[in-house]
Amino acid sequence: MIALHTHRLFDGFTFSGPACVLIEHGRIAGVLPNAPSGVTPQHLPPDVILAPGFVDLQVNGGAGVLFNDQPTPEGLRAIAAAHLAEGTTALLPTLISAEPQTLRRGVSAVRAALAQGMAGIAGIHIEGPFISRLRRGIHPEAAITALGAEDLAWLCEDFPAARLITLAPEVVPPAQISALAAAGYTVFLGHSDADCETAAAALASGAAGFTHLYNAMSQLGSRAPGMVGAALSSDSAVASIIIDGHHAHPAAVRAAWKAMGAARLCLISDAMPSVGAPGDGGFHLSGKAIALNAGKLTDAAGTLAGAHLTMREAVHGAVHLAGIPLDQALRMATATPAACLGLREIGQIRPGCRADLVALRPDLSLAGVWVGGLPPA
Repeated sequence: MIALHTHRLFDGFTFSGPACVLIEHGRIAGVLPNAPSGVTPQHLPPDVILAPGFVDLQVNGGAGVLFNDQPTPEGLRAIAAAHLAEGTTALLPTLISAEPQTLRRGVSAVRAALAQGMAGIAGIHIEGPFISRLRRGIHPEAAITALGAEDLAWLCEDFPAARLITLAPEVVPPAQISALAAAGYTVFLGHSDADCETAAAALASGAAGFTHLYNAMSQLGSRAPGMVGAALSSDSAVASIIIDGHHAHPAAVRAAWKAMGAARLCLISDAMPSVGAPGDGGFHLSGKAIALNAGKLTDAAGTLAGAHLTMREAVHGAVHLAGIPLDQALRMATATPAACLGLREIGQIRPGCRADLVALRPDLSLAGVWVGGLPPA
């Protein structure tokens, strides 16, 4: 049995401590005030926070690898390792709009990674190609298409883990949204110019939330609430949000948190290959050169191209840019995204959960990470 003793524990929802987290066979066996008799605990420094490992719903790449370009188990291993080094213990590798063969290869690669028990891979996120051309952002226009019957059939094949899909509700009708939700997808709305009523109809048909709130979607107006208005006014929808100082103004982030709360707002990285990569962070996306300048990824026209961000940095941004309390920011990076996917074994520190953990210093730098109760190999 492994025992980690901390003066400050964040369990996915609230702070407590001192506490001793008991780990056996890769899972949390108990959380006690002190280690039981006969067990010698590992004492963490007194100013360190022990928290669940971060859960990221949207990771396009890392370590110089773009998942679209290397939809293989080897590519996934490199991406996952880059983010694990920054405390993300569960992520959804994300495919940007592409031709069907790339999407199929990506799904097959994730199946293989899951079969291997690859650390960090929790499922898959398919972002497009069933999106709006008007709100495509950096997604290649040539790949954007309607969702046909053949696409729907293979997308709805059995899959052994979490699946998230981002689509535009003006492109994908309610019946197809219902079919995807019935097949086990968490359906998010994004890259869309839909009006508020169309978004609300999609939510009523089984969509669960919104991808990177504010970005690549119709905005909030007093007479045309748009996608943003649908998200902020919903009683149950969740939304992911990128907090890097480039994708959303801190006041907009804070407004979303005020409206939705930490139970319905998820931090994501939307990370690109520049994370954990050597060199200047530049890469190519669908033939376009993407440059990294002052933490911002853009093409030559200035279009944002994902983010140079980790979940640990997103938590830091939530606290220090948007003024969100630390317990709320940590929940947005752990329990909330896990719950969004229906994953009950991650994102929390409680008996029965996987012992995927991070230790954070007061400045939110990483002091340690554990996968199944052990440091990464």
